[in-house]
Amino acid sequence: MTEADRPSLTHIGASGEAHMVDVADKAETVRIAVAEGHVRMAKETLAIIREGNAKKGDVIATARIAGIMAAKQTANLIPLCHPLMLSKITVEITENATLPGLDVVATVKLTGKTGVEMEALTAVSVACLTIYDMAKAVDKTMEIGGIRLLEKSGGKSGHFRHPEAG
Repeated sequence: MTEADRPSLTHIGASGEAHMVDVADKAETVRIAVAEGHVRMAKETLAIIREGNAKKGDVIATARIAGIMAAKQTANLIPLCHPLMLSKITVEITENATLPGLDVVATVKLTGKTGVEMEALTAVSVACLTIYDMAKAVDKTMEIGGIRLLEKSGGKSGHFRHPEAG
């Protein structure tokens, strides 16, 4: 691969300064991103969450709302992200007995000039952090992990699907 063929960072100028990418001339397309992550925990902690016995309340419902709210705030949290008018955000949280723990999947959609990968990743990250926060009183050993982009579509770069996505 030659220097000219090598992908470059879009938020770094020729002399190394950070800048927000100009998307004014980009075409508006439907853009969708799906991200995932998980929270590994003790079986007893998972049972407490499943049974609705966490002292702070409904862990899954609260984490879902936190993820949705986080996606909408991404531009305030991640430098150089564009503020976006998102048209759809879903956060799914499902029990995973194999971990044991909870799997989190966020899907974010808009019609616009820039992608929504960061919004989907932020939604997953904050949902996982919220699960940890709400259950830490009973399990400080929980682990947050596996946060990654599963799929994205729309825009000039087209469709991407993580090679390990199911």
